[in-house]
Amino acid sequence: MQHIGIGTDIVEISRFENINDRAFAAFLTKNFTKNELNYCWSKSAPAPHLAVRFAGKEAVIKALYSLDITNIFYPAIEILNNDNGMPYVIINTYYKEKLDINLSLSFCSNLAVAFCVIIQEI
Repeated sequence: MQHIGIGTDIVEISRFENINDRAFAAFLTKNFTKNELNYCWSKSAPAPHLAVRFAGKEAVIKALYSLDITNIFYPAIEILNNDNGMPYVIINTYYKEKLDINLSLSFCSNLAVAFCVIIQEI
């Protein structure tokens, strides 16, 4: 049997442009993994990549909550890209249940959006 959870989120990219603020730097290190930050900082404009990953984490959490999985938080969710540039999600926590997580990320000049579908085998 399968249960399906969905989640979506949209973020204003301007929220992620204040890279010289100390409070913002603390927010980033609290909510993103080193791999995610390295990827975003490797871009000439890191703000859209930070924003879309944050939207992705929100979408994943919303999809998890719709499956009654409420014990996974931002730092445990890592969003990376495969060799083809497609995003994928790693859950870095003690949670061991099999989840098939599908994530779509996109951004334009001022908005970042994420859509997540999770299939849980029961």
